[in-house]
Amino acid sequence: MHEPTDLTGKLLIAMPGMRDSRFSAAVVLLCAHSDEGAMGLMINRPALGVRLGDLFEQLNVECEGGAGEMPVLSGGPVEEERGFVLHTREYQSAISTLNVTDELAMTATMDIMEDIADERGPERALVALGYCGWGEGQLEHEMGLNAWLTCDATAELVFGRDLGGKWEAALRSLGINPATLSALSGRA
Repeated sequence: MHEPTDLTGKLLIAMPGMRDSRFSAAVVLLCAHSDEGAMGLMINRPALGVRLGDLFEQLNVECEGGAGEMPVLSGGPVEEERGFVLHTREYQSAISTLNVTDELAMTATMDIMEDIADERGPERALVALGYCGWGEGQLEHEMGLNAWLTCDATAELVFGRDLGGKWEAALRSLGINPATLSALSGRA
C-alpha cells in the first residue's frame, strides 16, 4: 500500500472530458488535502454580477479606494454564501490565516475584508464565494479517472492572469498545448 500524496498548494486543472459541468475548464488551488478529504478554491470563475463593493455593502464595510471594483470569484459549489480570500503570504490575519504554500495563504475572517477595504490588506488577493470540497478518497478517485491534472501553484498563475486565460496557462506550465488534449481518456 502506498502513502497518499499531499496535493496541498497544487493547482488542479480540469481535463476536457470533465463530467461535472460545474468544473468544466476549472483551475482549483488546493488549500488543504489529507486522507480525510480536500478543500480548494476555483481561481478562474467570476461570480456573475458580483463585485467586491457589493460584499463590502452587505458586510457594512466602508471602502475608500478602488478595491470595491475587484471581481469576486465563484470559489466552488459548496457554501456559496461563505467568503474566502486567497492572498500572498506577507499578509497574516490576527485571527486566522492558513498558509498554503511559501507564496500563498487563505484567510476567511472578517478582518482581511476590512484591511482590503482600508488598503492595508495583502499585496495580491482573490476574493471567492464558496469552495470546492472532496470527501475521503473522492479526489483520488477522480484523479484515477483522469478528470484532473496537477501543476505547481505560483503567484503568477494564481494572480497574474486574466480569469479566462488561467486554464490554458496552467496547462502550458506543464508543457501541454490545450489544443492537443482529448476529452476521451484511457488506461494502459
